[in-house]
Amino acid sequence: MADSNSPSAPQTLIDGNVLAAKSFASCGVTHMFGVVGIPVTSLANRAVSLGIRFLAFHNEQSAGYAASAYGYLTGRPGLLLTVSGPGCVHGLAGLSNAMVNTWPMVMISGSCDQKDAGRGDFQELDQIEAVEPFSKFSVKAKDVKDIPNCVVQVLDRAVAGRPGGCYLDLPSDVLHQTVTESEAESLVTAALNSSESKPIANGSEVPTSEIERAVELLRKAERPLIVFGKGASYARTENELRKLIETTGVPFLPTPMGKGLLPDTHELAAGAARSLAIGKCDVALVVGARLNWLLHFGEPPKWSKDVKFILVDVCKDEIELRKPHLGLIGDAKKVLELINKEIKDDPFCLAKSHPWAEAISKKAKENVSRMEAQLAKDVVPFNFLTPMRIIRDAILGVGSPAPIVVSEGANTMDVGRAVLVQTEPRTRLDAGTWGTMGIGLGYCIAAAVAEPNRLVVAVEGDSGFGFSAMEVETLVRYQLPVVVIVFNNGGVYGGDRRSPEEITGPFKDDPAPTSFVPGAAYHIVIEAFGGKGYLVGTPDELKSALAESFSARKPTVINVTIDPYAGAESGRLQHKN
Repeated sequence: MADSNSPSAPQTLIDGNVLAAKSFASCGVTHMFGVVGIPVTSLANRAVSLGIRFLAFHNEQSAGYAASAYGYLTGRPGLLLTVSGPGCVHGLAGLSNAMVNTWPMVMISGSCDQKDAGRGDFQELDQIEAVEPFSKFSVKAKDVKDIPNCVVQVLDRAVAGRPGGCYLDLPSDVLHQTVTESEAESLVTAALNSSESKPIANGSEVPTSEIERAVELLRKAERPLIVFGKGASYARTENELRKLIETTGVPFLPTPMGKGLLPDTHELAAGAARSLAIGKCDVALVVGARLNWLLHFGEPPKWSKDVKFILVDVCKDEIELRKPHLGLIGDAKKVLELINKEIKDDPFCLAKSHPWAEAISKKAKENVSRMEAQLAKDVVPFNFLTPMRIIRDAILGVGSPAPIVVSEGANTMDVGRAVLVQTEPRTRLDAGTWGTMGIGLGYCIAAAVAEPNRLVVAVEGDSGFGFSAMEVETLVRYQLPVVVIVFNNGGVYGGDRRSPEEITGPFKDDPAPTSFVPGAAYHIVIEAFGGKGYLVGTPDELKSALAESFSARKPTVINVTIDPYAGAESGRLQHKN
């Protein structure tokens, strides 16, 4: 018998599916989200066999949202696997969401045989062209030997500089081509050795003179404010921010997904005095947050016309777009370390009795007291505040590690942002920079696998839930610790809110465009798959359902009946509608 190591011994061949799976596994990938089918089913199976957990969804849109959120929560690219053509198009929802929120993600799509391109092949599409507006970097593996290098490139580019989505195209013929096992090992090793995974700007290049300028601006400010967003959260700046804020006594304001880097209950938190804080501050240090619509573009009348912005961002283009008083280009964590080091050599601190600190504290306490007076009332049929208070108290009762809250909807998300309390970093996921509806269940699944020690609690409007409701089966299939709370007010914003002059024409007897079936039994949907459902309409019913589901940590839907006229159209963006 021939020696297996002799030159004449036949070598085992592996195909492109195995090589792609090997490449991802060798790069440290541990999770993949997607919808399988021609030509990528074997790739998913091979990935699983090599230790990558594959989360199979019903819809590429939800799987893509999961991949984007996974990138945010872990700091590693979230992977989305789709079939060709329409599967790739459906996946663009997640890829574009990653681009706008600047989260690392890689979409991998199968595509038609290269020899049949342009001839009307099965699910044919020029996918490189289709993804172009939403991808930092796109590459097609034109030969099986290209796969390892392509894998390394997209994973590297997704996290380099400003994070974002990248795209890898794997044609069907390439997935079926073969190489020997030894050749595969050599290709993977060579690709890993060529990795260029390093940030474009890490902050160490920021001139000392600019750090000194930033500190001097804060030191001399009469009404300084520190603003931070999900970019600061992604950069893991919680320790540096806490040190800066508690050393200087400067009040802070998080954007919605920056909440939790410091607890909302911190004595210097200005969230409950937001209008005063941004309207009167004279110097604002903005870390990992863009001066976009969420921050009123940094312009009057919301901001003072004389405010001086110190903008910390990893992207030079962002600094040039916003034209701040001072721009510091680099990784937020590193830049904050440099600022703290500069302050340490010549410390300063706003006393609690400082007029600015006192004004923020006084206004915040007044607004919190006013809100608590409203929250203290048990209103039945439920408005938005009563159940939100009960949910807030139940979440706080869990302690640490705090649950991850996923929030989407118009009124539900707006009220939740004001009422729910974040005490730990990266524990709030919502519609984000793009105001994306439909993220709910995908984000829940990403959170559950990225942070397996945390309970995940989704607080959803019924319209938001409807985008991805079928993924409750995915929750049950993988037995994920997710409790989905649906605020059921019978439609988008609530019931039929049309004026009499709008109810006319040949289809005037149809339900309103904003209306759903009244009393929809969302809780029964999850029970069809073996999950647990609750229908609640009183404080005691809701408290009982939360206590049971939080203790069980099993897939659950709590259907909360809300007065259909309790909310406002478009939440807080009525002027846009």
